[in-house]
Amino acid sequence: MLQLEGVGKTYPNNVHALDGISLKVSPGEIVAIVGGSGCGKSTMLRAISGLDVASQGRVVLDGVAVMAPHEKIGIVFQEPRLLPWLSVAGNIGFGLDHLARAERNARVAEALKRVGLADKASVWPRELSGGQAQRVAIARALVPRPEVLLLDEPFSALDAFTRADLQEHLLDLWADSRPTLILVTHDVEEAVVLADRVFVMQPRPGRLFEEIVTGLPRPRDRQSSRFDNVKKQVLAALDRSMARPVQAPEDRAPEGAALWW
Repeated sequence: MLQLEGVGKTYPNNVHALDGISLKVSPGEIVAIVGGSGCGKSTMLRAISGLDVASQGRVVLDGVAVMAPHEKIGIVFQEPRLLPWLSVAGNIGFGLDHLARAERNARVAEALKRVGLADKASVWPRELSGGQAQRVAIARALVPRPEVLLLDEPFSALDAFTRADLQEHLLDLWADSRPTLILVTHDVEEAVVLADRVFVMQPRPGRLFEEIVTGLPRPRDRQSSRFDNVKKQVLAALDRSMARPVQAPEDRAPEGAALWW
């Protein structure tokens, strides 16, 4: 169980980034965090990961406070951040030195197969497309079988087709060991495709504004009326979080259902 207990963050320059974030995330649950710029989404992820320590409150995993980077918590950033001097297989197996070679090789081979890159094991990161590099980054983060995986807008730099493809690959990898996933995204459709719950944040300082339970079976039909209704709920909550008037559904531009801005 991952818990945030009144987590706040104030930086040395007196920027109050987070205030009173409290939530519980069950093992195996997928949670999405959405909100406008400056609402502290990435700051919250860094606090959960242990890369930053909260100024107030605490992050607790399995009853133990997280005060530094944790072996049970993995993170994927917007950029793949692959090691250029290692092959694709070497990047995926980078955190598995504690395992016997046979098991390490088996895990890497299976991960490459699951992300559709079995034929790229020996190539260098510079030879990959953006989507392929991000698949490697996700596989690398999941191969050590973390209890919690944090994703900070991992698909935002990719085109729509590649993004949708990687969302499905992520769910496929998640199904192996079902770690807890916490995803920060600006893409409302992505949040609804992936998450069991969507949390909308309010800015300055960042606070949780509204929780929306998606309640949709997997695999999810992006064209269904139920899917569209959940997107509309998230969009309406985003408008309210920024103190904007909520438009009637028929007044929204069609593309507003995919990205908030």
